[in-house]
Amino acid sequence: MDKINKFSEVYSSVHRGNGLKSYISTEVYQQAREIVGSFVGTDLNTHSVIFVKNSTEAINKLANTFYFNDGDIILVSQMEHHSNDLPWRKRVIIKYINVTDSGELDMNHFMYLVDKYKLNLKLVAITGASNVTGYINPIHEISKIAHGAGAKLFVDASQLAPHRQINIKSVKDVEHIDFIAFTAHKLYAPFGIGVLIGPKDFFNSTEPDHVGGGTVKVVTQDEVYWDETPERNEAGTPNVIGAVALATSINFIQNIGFNEIEKHEQELTKHLLVGLKCIKNVKIYGYSNADFDKRLGVVSFNVENVHHALVAAILSYEYGIGVRNGCFCAHPYVLKLLNVNKTEFEKYKDQIINGDKSQIPGMVRISLGLYNTIKDIDRLLYALDNIVKGTYSNEYVLDKKKGNYTPISWDAKYYDLFSLKS
Repeated sequence: MDKINKFSEVYSSVHRGNGLKSYISTEVYQQAREIVGSFVGTDLNTHSVIFVKNSTEAINKLANTFYFNDGDIILVSQMEHHSNDLPWRKRVIIKYINVTDSGELDMNHFMYLVDKYKLNLKLVAITGASNVTGYINPIHEISKIAHGAGAKLFVDASQLAPHRQINIKSVKDVEHIDFIAFTAHKLYAPFGIGVLIGPKDFFNSTEPDHVGGGTVKVVTQDEVYWDETPERNEAGTPNVIGAVALATSINFIQNIGFNEIEKHEQELTKHLLVGLKCIKNVKIYGYSNADFDKRLGVVSFNVENVHHALVAAILSYEYGIGVRNGCFCAHPYVLKLLNVNKTEFEKYKDQIINGDKSQIPGMVRISLGLYNTIKDIDRLLYALDNIVKGTYSNEYVLDKKKGNYTPISWDAKYYDLFSLKS
């Protein structure tokens, strides 16, 4: 915020005339592009850093830009966030890579699918790390296999980028990542911006998915000459403030160093997993063994006989602990981990479609960040132990339409904290 407040004094739209502020903002915007590219080892001579609103828009942009022939196939894993599944469904035939019962990618099934569809395989789209279980995919090994079959690799690095060093590697390396996307809010940056990175040759040879101001060199009533990437892929006035926020957060993270971040988060994750396993009636989902090189500090669980939404509500209202509950925009993956059969699913589906989310399946998710401490985790474990024992104090009411619980006595006065009208 200090950096943003300082920048706001010289802020202007980029590429807008000879005004001093516009010159400064244009230069700062380019600096942000260089910082973001360097963050994942991008060579800006060969690759383009395109700013978008978020990872979801980045993946949609790539899906809408990619040229597919009839019969082309892409591989997508069963653990994907909806944002790395739904955009591809509109464009191409998808084959899903299985995950194991513990939530890991089934590499044997992946290699089977690559071999089976290699004549038509166009792309492999995979998450760098699961936002449900924290499992880290071996993206460079996957890349080598995909490239061996003549396919490209896209990595959704939204969950991975804040926690592990990423290197997309040179295009000369068989393990390089062709396309990658991540989002600023996962990297602790406000103001809503995301990133799509890929080869300049690709973007310069394809039609932009959004067109308008800033995307062209020359326009007549009869002809359009598109600008080079990234300009041709960033229609309209760009989010310069968001770019500055993201670049500033990246500088902050790199000053700490990923070695320190990884060491800190692994210590927290170990402490959390050991503590959860000591509490009766808490079930952890997904990958939970001691090989911390394969997982992040993202842990999903349930408390037996206590609905996940109620657990989340108690943690919030009685202990001031913020967690998320539900299916985390990864419904197929969560349903598999929960072992929900087709009959149960049909029942839940009908209830949800008819506006009743009271029985919606899901989990509670803990997401650790570089700011968390052992003390935070001990407070969480204390709270969960009390929940298991049934010693929470408030009576809660369920909103069936939303699927949320709130204390009966709760009188929310959110405007006391912030309002645009005051």
